[in-house]
Amino acid sequence: MLESTVVVSWKAPIALGAVTVLSALLFLIAPHDAEAVFRVSSPRDVIQIPEIVLPGIATTWVCLVLLAALTVWSALLVRAKRRVPLWLVIVFAVVFMLGFLTWAAAGASTHVIPLAGLFAGALSLSVPLIFGALSGVISERVGVVNIAIEGQLLAGAFTSAMVSSAIGQAVLGQTVGMIAAAIAGVLVSFVLAAFAIKYFVDQVIVGVVLNVLVLGLTSFLFSQVLAPNASVLNSPPRLERIPIPLLSEIPLIGPTFFRQTIIVYLMYVAVVLVYIGLFHTKWGLRLRAVGEHPQAADTVGINVGRTRFWNVSLGGAIAGLGGSFFTLGSVGAFNKEMTAGLGFIALAAVIFGQWDPIKATLAALLFGFALNLQNTLGVIGSPVPSEFMLMLPYVVTIFAVAGLVGKVRGPAASGKPYIKS
Repeated sequence: MLESTVVVSWKAPIALGAVTVLSALLFLIAPHDAEAVFRVSSPRDVIQIPEIVLPGIATTWVCLVLLAALTVWSALLVRAKRRVPLWLVIVFAVVFMLGFLTWAAAGASTHVIPLAGLFAGALSLSVPLIFGALSGVISERVGVVNIAIEGQLLAGAFTSAMVSSAIGQAVLGQTVGMIAAAIAGVLVSFVLAAFAIKYFVDQVIVGVVLNVLVLGLTSFLFSQVLAPNASVLNSPPRLERIPIPLLSEIPLIGPTFFRQTIIVYLMYVAVVLVYIGLFHTKWGLRLRAVGEHPQAADTVGINVGRTRFWNVSLGGAIAGLGGSFFTLGSVGAFNKEMTAGLGFIALAAVIFGQWDPIKATLAALLFGFALNLQNTLGVIGSPVPSEFMLMLPYVVTIFAVAGLVGKVRGPAASGKPYIKS
């Protein structure tokens, strides 16, 4: 009788242990004995929740003990040939963040952390990441590595700004601008799909070249076309926030999730549709079959090339739509290199989320939280050095992908061209 072997990884316990040690050095070497104030409600909220006041030293000590206990627990699980559950990692992250924010607020000039602003800003920064991650999940599930997410986001941002500005009228301009952004993302994905699927060019190389191409093209057009005609071609009408009745009044949750623009609500719908489509429809079954075993899919009558081409294009449309958030929902105008590498962070969210749309969305929210945390710490006058705050999002990304992701397997045929025999 054959015995099954459970493959486990020591990555998670080692990563959690490293964070625990760094936390101990931070909390013990530079303690702050002032109180930290967490402001839950904003002045506009109908329901007001009192501020949460925590003592700096006591809270950080309690969090440090909990971090050590969770680290030991994860090590014992791995030693017993059991996987570290996702909920344990989430609890560890929450405890660490509570301790870190308490330490930072206690040592800041204002001592106040506005939670509503922190979470709402994190969601706002996560929107293009989530659209990009959904694009990456679809592309890789069908067997094509989409390194070009950065280019698709940038193309969508540029196109939506120019088209919306040219039309001018708010609702019509915004609607057409978002459609044009999706089309721009599709055009970028067409090039990726054509070279990767038809001509069997290395998918990673094609994606990198596309990113450079879109970056150079949009920068050139910005300098030569948009900048000299900014009032006509680079002044898009910004999307208005649409509060959902009742839901928008829920403390903390309401201002974060239900006082948003239409593109954020479209993001919610996209996450649900991609999840249901991938795992509960015939389309998703065919897509995953092509990404796992294209030869077997071909033998049952599935056109592998066509399936890959149109699904990569669908991923490009989703990423392009996400790019329109930069110009229509966030900044309000197109700037050179405004995506700032978020496409690569979205790709990291795909890997961290194990090619699952829900998990990839949660990973994108984590990275968006890290991006906004540097802004919040700067506003409250935190003692954290500005250089560390600038690299914080990328440190979190590397730690999450390299430290917490164990031995995961992506789609078997991802990145491999299919040559019909």
